[in-house]
Amino acid sequence: MGKAACRKSPGQLESPKFFLPALFLLLLFFCSHVSSQCKILRCNSEYVAATLNLRGSGRTAAYCNALRSYSHCTRKTARTCRGDLAFHSAVHGIEDLMIQNNCSKEGPTSPPRPRPPAPNHQGFESLDICDYEKSFLYKHGQPPSYQHCAAFGDPHIRTFHDDFHTCRVEGSWPLLDNDYLFVQATSAPVAKGSNATVTSKLTIIFKNMKECIDQKVYQAEIGNLPAAFEDGSVNGGERPGGSSLAIRELSPGRHVEIRAQYIGTTIAVRQAGRQLSFSIRAAEEVASAFTEEQDLQLCVGGCPRSQRISRSECCSRSRGAAEEARALCKEMLPVEDVYFQSCVFDVVTSGDANFTMAAHGALEDARVFLPDAEKLHIFQAGAGCPHASPSFLLLLLLAACLWVLQSHF
Repeated sequence: MGKAACRKSPGQLESPKFFLPALFLLLLFFCSHVSSQCKILRCNSEYVAATLNLRGSGRTAAYCNALRSYSHCTRKTARTCRGDLAFHSAVHGIEDLMIQNNCSKEGPTSPPRPRPPAPNHQGFESLDICDYEKSFLYKHGQPPSYQHCAAFGDPHIRTFHDDFHTCRVEGSWPLLDNDYLFVQATSAPVAKGSNATVTSKLTIIFKNMKECIDQKVYQAEIGNLPAAFEDGSVNGGERPGGSSLAIRELSPGRHVEIRAQYIGTTIAVRQAGRQLSFSIRAAEEVASAFTEEQDLQLCVGGCPRSQRISRSECCSRSRGAAEEARALCKEMLPVEDVYFQSCVFDVVTSGDANFTMAAHGALEDARVFLPDAEKLHIFQAGAGCPHASPSFLLLLLLAACLWVLQSHF
């Protein structure tokens, strides 16, 4: 019945002698259940791939090549396929098709089908799992997004969401507390009896990550900005990805940088005068990896409302001191943004000109760490110490003149 159908088909289809046998073998391919040792399915799939798109005048020769390749493949697997129905059906089908198409048993065969390279999952895991950016790109097809946070001076907090607060927080407060990092800042009054505080100690914990690093702790205090972790090491330990966490000293006693490549994070710790500052560039996925119980993070939510203070308070104490501070800060911070306002506030509050370096260092870190350069400067109207305008000075001068005239007449 099957052979009769093959003989009738030439008058009905343009190339039925290719179509019907291919259909037969496709059904054989999908319907057969063979043992794991018999490789007849591989022979079937190679034959189907070789004959699926035959076109042009040379298709008869190409079809015979495919049948000879098919026959050669079945001979190689004959020993492991004894008693297999699909195998024996394929052998008889090949013989019939070669007779129908006048194919000789000897002759050229189809070139072997190229096999796609197997994905090197082991190589990726061993080489790139501790490179966050490469790993993220591999998984998502695009580079990760980054966020920036900073704490400096009084302290002033720039959050991951570009909010900016000046805080009176005293004692220990978490800047970050997520699945990968814990950062705590300890603050003390900038001067006796002052509401303003400065960061006097920083504790940074890089949490254990089995594939990459041991847990590492970094601690800095005023007068002690070490270029090593608490255990004396300068990297993530002996694990294969230990080099993905590294610390280096950029300026002795003043500037340390910690790169955590395995979580796409870079941290800068600085000392300027009698205060420490902290800046971070963190992958967005890492920065947001925390639970509801970890909601108190100054880098995420900023200062609690009860702990926020206005930077304009410095003006009510001494307008002359504020003008001197403005002139001093203007030398290093020409743009009158929140960094400039913070500088003026800190210099007036502390009387220490070194605080200009704190605001300047924070701005330089932001320039490097911010993914969007257009967000570098933040402007908050009425948040800083306004400088005396020419008209205001003129009014003061006029009032002085009137007072002098009244005293003489």
